[in-house]
Order: sequence, then C-alpha cells, then structure tokens
Amino acid sequence: MSDNDGKKTLGLGGSRPGQVKQSFSHGRTKNVVVETKRKKVVVPKPGAAATGAAGAAAGGKPKPGAPTKRPAGISDAEMERRLRALQAAKAREAEEAAAREAEEKAREEERERRRREAEEKEREERAREEALRLKEEEEARKAREAELREKKKEEVRKPAPKAAAPATPQDQAAAEAAAARAETKGVSAAGPRKTDRERTDRDRDDRNNRGGKDGRRSGKLSLSDAMAGGEGRQRSLAAMKRKQEKARQKVVGGSSRAEKMVRDVQLPEAIVVSELANRMAERVADVVKSLMKMGMMVTANQTIDADTAELVIEEFGHKAVRVSDADVEQVIDTVEDKAEDLQSRPPIITIMGHVDHGKTSLLDAIREANVVSGEAGGITQHIGAYQVTTESGAVLSFLDTPGHAAFTSMRARGAQVTDIVVLVVAADDSVMPQTIEAINHAKAAQVPMIVAINKCDKPDADPQKVRTQLLQYEVVVEEMGGEVQTVEVSAKTRKGLDNLLEAIALQAEILELKANPNRAAQGAVIEAKLDVGRGPVATVLVQHGTLRKGDIFVVGEQWGKVRALINDKGDRVDEAGPSVPVEVLGLNGTPEAGDVLNVLDTEAQAREIADYRISAAKDKRAAAGAATTLEQLMAKAKADESVSELPVLVKADVQGSAEAIVQALEKVGNDEVRVRVLHSGVGAITESDITLAEASGAPVIGFNVRANAPARNAANQKGVEIRYYSIIYDLVDDIKSAASGLLKAEIRENFIGYASIKEVFKVTGVGKVAGCLVTEGVARRSAGVRLLRDNVVIHEGTLKTLKRFKDEVKEVPSGQECGMAFENYDDVRPGDVIEIFEREEVERSL
Repeated sequence: MSDNDGKKTLGLGGSRPGQVKQSFSHGRTKNVVVETKRKKVVVPKPGAAATGAAGAAAGGKPKPGAPTKRPAGISDAEMERRLRALQAAKAREAEEAAAREAEEKAREEERERRRREAEEKEREERAREEALRLKEEEEARKAREAELREKKKEEVRKPAPKAAAPATPQDQAAAEAAAARAETKGVSAAGPRKTDRERTDRDRDDRNNRGGKDGRRSGKLSLSDAMAGGEGRQRSLAAMKRKQEKARQKVVGGSSRAEKMVRDVQLPEAIVVSELANRMAERVADVVKSLMKMGMMVTANQTIDADTAELVIEEFGHKAVRVSDADVEQVIDTVEDKAEDLQSRPPIITIMGHVDHGKTSLLDAIREANVVSGEAGGITQHIGAYQVTTESGAVLSFLDTPGHAAFTSMRARGAQVTDIVVLVVAADDSVMPQTIEAINHAKAAQVPMIVAINKCDKPDADPQKVRTQLLQYEVVVEEMGGEVQTVEVSAKTRKGLDNLLEAIALQAEILELKANPNRAAQGAVIEAKLDVGRGPVATVLVQHGTLRKGDIFVVGEQWGKVRALINDKGDRVDEAGPSVPVEVLGLNGTPEAGDVLNVLDTEAQAREIADYRISAAKDKRAAAGAATTLEQLMAKAKADESVSELPVLVKADVQGSAEAIVQALEKVGNDEVRVRVLHSGVGAITESDITLAEASGAPVIGFNVRANAPARNAANQKGVEIRYYSIIYDLVDDIKSAASGLLKAEIRENFIGYASIKEVFKVTGVGKVAGCLVTEGVARRSAGVRLLRDNVVIHEGTLKTLKRFKDEVKEVPSGQECGMAFENYDDVRPGDVIEIFEREEVERSL
C-alpha cells in the first residue's frame, strides 16, 4: 500500500456491461443488458505496481495472470470509473445469487409440504381401509356366531338319552338353565372349561334371567304342576321360538337393509302432494320435506306441476311416467265385440209425431195401460221407456217422446238411440210441423221408419191424403212404390194394432239386431230427475252388456254405484240386458239427458274420470267466455245497454223438461227484449234458489215441482215471486207476456192539419210571427209542428204562440187565418208550409 502513495487503482476485469436493443415483429423492441469484452493493449509504466496494489486493495485480490500495471493511455478518473463498475457488477451477482437461493429454498419447502400432505392422505386411506376390513371381519364374526348359536339351539332341541336325563325336576331345570346360558354365550354346556371371568359373567346372566320377567323360574312348583306329575315349570315352545326369532332378526337382519322398490309413478299435468306420496308409497312428510329443500313451502293438500313432481319422483328413486289428463278415459272399454259373442236383442222403437196425434194413446193401447190420464194437459212432457211382450212372445222396447215444439232435443235423443221409428200421423190432421221435424230426426239418425196413420175411426179421416203429403218430404210409402211401411190404426178402437206389431217385428228381423250381454254395460240416459226420497234417478236404456246391481259406473260428469234397478213396471230387478230400459239409483248427482253410462272396474277410476270431465267442462266454459276481443266486449256492452232483460230461474222435475223450458224461453224476445235464464236445475225449489232470485230480481218458475218450507218462508220475507206450472204452453205464454211489458211503447204520428204562411210580421217581445192560413184539418197549440220549405223539412218543434187576431187560442179550424210563432226558431218565410201532427203511444207485445 505504501508503494501506491494514494494513487487510483485500475480494474482489469476485461469486460463491461452494455445494452443491446432487440427488435421483434409488429414493431416491438426490448433492451437487453450484455457484457462486452474487448482486447486491451497494456503498456507498463512506472508506478504500475503501486496502482495494481491499490486496485487489489479496493477490489480484492487481483486475478491470476492479470497485469499489475495500469495500461497506457488510461487516466485515473477512467480507472476509478472502471473499478466502480466492477464493484457494482459483483454486487449484482451477489444479489442474484441470494435471490436464487431464496427461490430454491421456497421450492424445497413446497415439495416438503406436498409430500407431507400425500403421506397424510395415504395414512387416512389406510385407516379407512383398515376400518372397512375390521367391519367386514366383525360382520363375518357375527355371522359365524349366529351360525354357531343356531347349531347349539338345534342340539338343545334334540331329546337327551334316557340314561343322561336328570332324575329330578330341579336337575332338569338346572340343565335347561345351563343350556340357555350356553345359547347366550354361543357355546354348549359340555364345552371346554371356561375361565373364572367367563364363569362369573355366566353366573351373573343366570341370575338376571332368573330375576327377569322373561326368564324361567326354575325350582318353583305350583299346585297344579305338583298334582299333574311333579314336573318343573318350563317355558312354552312358542315362547322359545319367539326368542330365537328375535335373536336371529337382531343379529342377521340388523346389518342388512331391505332393497328399495322402484315404482312407475303415473304423473298427470298437476297433482296434489299427498296423492304424489301415495303413488310413490312414501311418507307425506318426506315428500313435503323434499319440496321444502327445493325452496317450495307447500302443504300436503297443495297442487304442484308435473315438472316439480318429476324432480321429486327422481329424488326418491322412482320412475315418472307422464300421462295426459285425457288418458283417464282410456279405461272405458271400447273393444269391438266378437261375432261369436253376439246374441239377438229386442228392437228399440221410438214413437214420434206431432202433438195430439195420439202417440201416447197408441202406446197405451199396445201396453194396455193408461198413461195419458197421468200427463198434465193430456200431452207428454217426459220421455217414457217401456217394454212390451207381444202375443207371439217377442219383446219390444218402446220410447215415447213429446210432440210439442219445445221438446226438440228430446225427440233428437230418442232418434239417436233407437232402431226403428214409428211416425204417428193423425188421419184427420195430416202432416204437421212436428211431424216434419220427426221425419228429419229419423233421416239424420239413419233409422228405418214405419208410418202409423192414427185416428182412422174418425169420419173425416183420410189416410190417402197422409200418404200423398208424405211424398213432399221424401217419404215414399209401399203403396206408392216405396219402402216405408204404413199401417192404419186406431188407438181408441184398437184397430190395426196387430198389423203394426207385425210390421215392427218384420223390420226388426230385417235389421238382425245383436249385442254382447257378457261385457261391461254401456247405455244412454233417456231421462234424469232428482227424486226427494230416492235421490238422483236416471232412466237408462242399456245398449251393450248387462247392467247389474252393485256395478260401479260413470255417466257424464257424475259417477256412482248401482244401488237398485227398477223396470218400467216399477219392480226391482237384479240386472238389465241389452235394449232394456231401467231406472238406476245410486248416482252422486243428476246427469244430463243424453249422457253415456259406462261400467268400470273400480270406484277410483270412476271418480277420476268424473273429476276430469268436470274440470274439462269448466275450462271449456271459461275459454268460451274469455275468447272475445276488446271490440267484441264493447259491442256486447252496447248491445246489453240497448236490450232489456227479463231474468228467470227455472226448476223442473226432470232434466228433459228443464232443457226444453230453457230452449223455449231463449227463443222468447226480439232485438229489444230477451229472457235470460239465470239458473236451471232439477228438483224442489230450495232456499239457495230464492237467494239467487232475490239478488237478481228474478221470479222463480217451478215446473211440476214445489218449494220446500224454508224456501217459501224466504220468498215471503224477501218478496220473491214463485210461479208453478204443469203445462209448458202456459209457462211460455206467461213469460212472453211478462217480457212484452219490457217493450217500449210504439210512438205513432197522426197528422191533424196543414197551414201555409202568407206573411211574416215582426212583433216586439215575441220575434217573427207568421201569418198563416189553415188549409187542411185543424191547428192545435199542443201539437207538434214541422216547417216545410220546398217539401223539405227544415225544422221540427213546438208552437210558442197560436193567435186568432189578438187573442191566444187553443186551436184554429180549417179555412181560417191565425198567427204562429215557433219555439227558438225565427227563420220563417212566406210560402212555407207548416205540418201539424200529434203523437200517440201504442202498447206492443211479442
């Protein structure tokens, strides 16, 4: 150091850092630090040793082989700068080395952590496998013990040899106690010697068994046992079996679970939660719990949609089978009958024709009964169904339909379920409107027709006229080359009845009517009513199969179980075959006339189909009410404002009559007035009917029914009018008269005179006054006037003044002059004509 004398050292590293600019694609660049080496020419100078020593002192030991003298041409400042650069490079190298060491240490710690986690996981896996192995060994051990106990029990059950049998009852009881202890421990009493601890446990178990209620109290004798032979008290064989079965279930059955049964669950569009649980055979609480987990807070009686129900079904491990609501009706048997199963059946004959042409009287003559006397007004207002056995033994089923115009739907139903139509035409009255309607119904139903020309006993009877008039309606009788049979009869004298029955039998033979009686019954409802003592009653004509007492059926929107069957004579029968009309009791409600009755297997099917039909009918009515646009609603509102309504409430004895009355009342009215039936039903008038009528201000119409006591009291208190009828003519006429009262009176104009204006004067305080000459009739002050100019009405109003000279007068006759002034109108000119008229109100009727 003394040789240097404070001179700057010179770094001889041979390299120095530099920067290189790199270029990449898309115009990207990057600066990179590099070390550049270059050859240096070193020229020794005096004092180089001192400089080398100083450099060694500042930067450490000089490198081997490095020159110890400062190169020539390098100043002290340059040498110092180089030494600082060398030190900075060494410092950077040290920092980089420290960073690499720290990174390597962190990497090693991460490897160590992962290794520890893998070892921990492996230990847990080994522990789990060990637990499973121990569990399997435990189950195998329990199974071996159970098997061993079974073997020991069999040994205990075997009778012991006589030589080894205990001599006394006490010894026998002790042996059995030992056997029981052996059974409990799983080894026999004759096994190897046990340890002291096992013997202590066995003695304790023995004491517990003797002291417990299930153990046998050996050594104690009752008086009966001693008298019977002195045997000890023993457990019964049944008790031993129960104990063994209990132990077996505890050991064997405790570890094994019953396999879950997977079900196919019928899933409609919507289902109640309790019904869903029922179909899955799961607890309702579990299903509700599952739905709550899905975020649905429901109860057992709430309805859920099919998608949600399907999720629940899959969660419980079952299989959902989507079905449509309409699929419930597929259970109704629609299979075609085989030819070998068909048997002959009686024909169904419908009596049709105009009112008062003698339909019911003709049927009475055939039945030898008297139904006409029981009908109100002598006209049929119900469909009657009867069976008649002819002298030849043939059975015929007759339907008697009303002939009044209001009973169109009844006649249509009769034609639809019939095989042969007997058209009754009065010989003295010929073809009438309902006769034509009956012909059309028969043609629409495509059934053969027989024309019975009735009332041939009357002096003015003309059967040939009837045959001729029938040609106008395309009914060609045999006498005129056609195929329609005609029979001249008289219900009064019984003339021609045999010929009519022969014609019916011949036609039935041509038709070859057959049906299968050995199948589920199917029939049509001819009539339905609500009987006070018997409940809903339906008159059913069986068409296929046999209807029996106790059958479960569905008819329209109602269902039921056949409680009783009553034939047309009023007798109870156990069954009704094809073509047999019967009254059916046991419905849950009154069906509609024309509904089809089908017998089903179970009550659940019948109820499900009825519920579906009710909901479908509600949806249909709602859709019909909602299928209107805004314009239609506004037009309807305007029409309702201009149309007056007469509301009525109708109750009838049978469904057919109620239907006919409603149809007849709907036809009453015109563009200004109409009848609106608020409600129609079958049965007695009840208090609820009175309440509905009071709310709407409507009268209650009772047809062949009466109001019960509460309804009468309510009607008196609320001022509701109840009107009773037994003839449909009177009912329709009264309603028509009542509706006529709602019509606005007709205004008629009567012209009473004309006047011409000769001159116009201006009068102070009055205005313009026309000087007129009454040319025709009379001019009255109270009358209406019109001002005509060139035969064109330019004003219509009333007179303000009518004067004769200076006096105010009431009227001016023809040929005289007068002064006239109009109310609020002054534009009058000479030459105008005044038309004078009076208005008159005229009452109208429907």
